[in-house]
Amino acid sequence: MVYDTFFGIGNPHTEEEYDRIVELLDSLTDEVGEDENHPLVSFMEISGILVEKCEDENIPEITER
Repeated sequence: MVYDTFFGIGNPHTEEEYDRIVELLDSLTDEVGEDENHPLVSFMEISGILVEKCEDENIPEITER
């Protein structure tokens, strides 16, 4: 993955990698805010997709009874 090469992130395989991407996403969210024209918006979106994918694959959904 290109982002893994340039930014040191990719699809997380360990809890440490997941935590690092979540921390990065939090920082990007703080920096970008609501500015849809911010130069880091795409990177923030990709980071969010990686976090969401990891959560979907590794965290069971809560089901209502």
